[in-house]
Amino acid sequence: MTSASSPDGERPGRIDAVPVPHPGRWVAVAAIGVLVAMFVNMLVTNEAFQWSFVVQTMFQEPVLRGLLIGTLWVTVLAMLIGVSVGVALAIMRLSPNPVLAWVAFAFIWFFRGVPRLVLLTIMGSLGVLFQGGMDLGVPFDHVILGVLGVDGDWRFLTLDANTVFVGVTGGAIGLGLSEAAYMAEIARAGITSVDEGQREAAQALGMTPATSMRRIVLPQAMRVIVPPTGNELMSMVKDTSLLIGIPVGNELFFQLTAIGSRTFKIVPVLTAACLWYLIVGSVLMVGQHFLEKRFNRGYGARPTPRAPDPSAQGGTPTQEGLAA
Repeated sequence: MTSASSPDGERPGRIDAVPVPHPGRWVAVAAIGVLVAMFVNMLVTNEAFQWSFVVQTMFQEPVLRGLLIGTLWVTVLAMLIGVSVGVALAIMRLSPNPVLAWVAFAFIWFFRGVPRLVLLTIMGSLGVLFQGGMDLGVPFDHVILGVLGVDGDWRFLTLDANTVFVGVTGGAIGLGLSEAAYMAEIARAGITSVDEGQREAAQALGMTPATSMRRIVLPQAMRVIVPPTGNELMSMVKDTSLLIGIPVGNELFFQLTAIGSRTFKIVPVLTAACLWYLIVGSVLMVGQHFLEKRFNRGYGARPTPRAPDPSAQGGTPTQEGLAA
């Protein structure tokens, strides 16, 4: 059989392809290089940064205490609250019970609509709203007991708002509840990404809906949930700077701005804050990378092709076939 491109049946020669020039790319690279050089020159030559003072400020004891308590510890507590409450809200939103679905929707609607700084400021002022303490129990108990002619109350717990909703505890609760609204939507997207047949197969094996959700659906949904959760974690680290609305003194940005107010060196302390947030964010990005790699194991893997079976084609294996 001869080749269509050669009447003599000979194979065509090697084609020397010339790459298409892209001068615009080199112009963009040159422009970026100039901008990077200008930025580095500003960092090195501008005396306003005062790098020695930046390093000295970063490792002062109040700053390190604020980093550990107000930034890292509050981030951990807030994300624990946000993830646990958010998963519960996602399951409630997917529930066929309309009451649970609407309660979850109302929670998400409120906490997604109120800015976090406003929410934290309100929480820091709850002592004015509950001056006698926050009572937990049956509402309108005095009316009900009055109708029954019984003395007493049906309140089983009273919380001091000035103790619970201030400081590190109040900041973790406020940021955690706000984060739960976002985590609910992330978890709901992950749950709905799992094929419905997985849940049906689990129920066919005798699993309860709760067991199939915990052991079948959620582990598969983690592949979709982890990447945006990592973004939320890094956003939470930065949002701890909003704890000034309560306020929380043991917090990184609060301590750095206090040093800047005393020394009138605003640029160095802001640079120190940026460096600490960049360091923490970089560590979290590395952890997120390995976590995503773990939950992506086996996804999209192709089966190893097997050699064809000669017997399946109606023939018998020959000695040459076995040797091959």
